[in-house]
Amino acid sequence: MLNLKKDIPSITAWFYLSFLVVPFLCPAANAADDACKISATKIYETAAPAVVFITATTINPYRLSDRVEHIVGSGFIIDAEGLILTNSHVAFGRQSLTVKLDDGTVLPARLLGADPLFDIAVLQIPKPSKGQLPTVKLGDSDHTRAGEEMLALGNPLGLDQTLTRGIVSALNRVLPATFFSLQEPMIQVDTPINHGNSGGPLLNRCGEVVGITTAIVPDAQNIGFAIPINLVKSVLPDLLKQGHLIRPWLGFHGQFIGADLQSLLRLPLTTGLLVEVVEPGSPAEQAQIQGGGLEMTIDGNDVLLGGDIITKLNNTALTSEEAIGKALNELKVGAEVNLTIFREGKEVQVKYILPERPFLPGDVPGGTSYVPLNGKRAFGNTHFRF
Repeated sequence: MLNLKKDIPSITAWFYLSFLVVPFLCPAANAADDACKISATKIYETAAPAVVFITATTINPYRLSDRVEHIVGSGFIIDAEGLILTNSHVAFGRQSLTVKLDDGTVLPARLLGADPLFDIAVLQIPKPSKGQLPTVKLGDSDHTRAGEEMLALGNPLGLDQTLTRGIVSALNRVLPATFFSLQEPMIQVDTPINHGNSGGPLLNRCGEVVGITTAIVPDAQNIGFAIPINLVKSVLPDLLKQGHLIRPWLGFHGQFIGADLQSLLRLPLTTGLLVEVVEPGSPAEQAQIQGGGLEMTIDGNDVLLGGDIITKLNNTALTSEEAIGKALNELKVGAEVNLTIFREGKEVQVKYILPERPFLPGDVPGGTSYVPLNGKRAFGNTHFRF
């Protein structure tokens, strides 16, 4: 699983404005949910056959030593045709993937689609010549409630088919130091999860999958996070059809500048999105948008000053982080974006066509924990990368 203490260097600095986030809220459940109280033993007996142990190998050709890395994780079968859900940080970019079934059978796996930003991947294994693959039922994460009992199934530290139990600690939890593009509300649980649990199912007391375990806070006591299954279901068709999610690319990183920071710095700033870094080869670079060059640390957070400040995106004034999110969600690949920029005391208009966002080096952390159950992320201000 991802570990917030490991290697996600690019995530520590900026929130990626390169992609759009659709909020997935978790309203209160119906009273009928209370009637579903299947025993943990029964849930284990039903779900465990569909939970798999994933091993992967990565070879880094740019190293002279320590070139081979072995990764372990979990996943679960959702379709009798052999479709498996897991985390992207377990399966994406690997040279080989194998899946061990509950009965001990080891099969080769093929990556059908992955999204490193939401940390979701779907694999395919061969159908058995006899019999049928066991599957788990996908539930409705919108009906999950704080205090509800949860079960996690997976392979922590390589220990096959381990069941742990806990409760939902909070809903709609946005990790403080994730890029803007990764800010899907997650389910926080105190269910014990460890390295190797990554990609395993989080089950409610009906035996339904309501999340994919993905990250932990390593220095805390049982603070873990799961991707809501409704988010997974919403992107699964695109992952199967295209192999990835299509997002527009603005091509820069930055953070919101509000009245508090303006007052503190006493500089000629205006409210808006401060551009800190422009992606090489991006449409923003071609449009000559300017990044910052003066580094300052304010309350423990790094800020690069001197770049453009975007005050309006299309028809939306960027007066808050919520306004930035709203404006981003309206962008489409192939559409023209109109930016109003504050530069050296003057207002400048910039426009360009939005291409599809490519895969970027910072998309894959050096592992995954809040860090993903293999990676590193610190707490900090809201930064954006588009």
